[in-house]
Amino acid sequence: MDAERIIDEIEQLREMFEAPDIRPLTASDISAANRRHDEMLGHSPWFRLWQRYGVCCRSEPPGIQLPHVES
Repeated sequence: MDAERIIDEIEQLREMFEAPDIRPLTASDISAANRRHDEMLGHSPWFRLWQRYGVCCRSEPPGIQLPHVES
């Protein structure tokens, strides 16, 4: 086995996984992020109050307002 080649391949893999994901978010990605957010904060009494009185409820399907990027 060529140890230097293996080390180089591992370093290349590490660099690939450290690179930011530049793919645009899909509706499914946004929905999953909203669901995780709600599950994470679901135990908070403040979050439950906000949900109960409509302050935290989404009036439309989940969505993120991202800044417009021109190509």
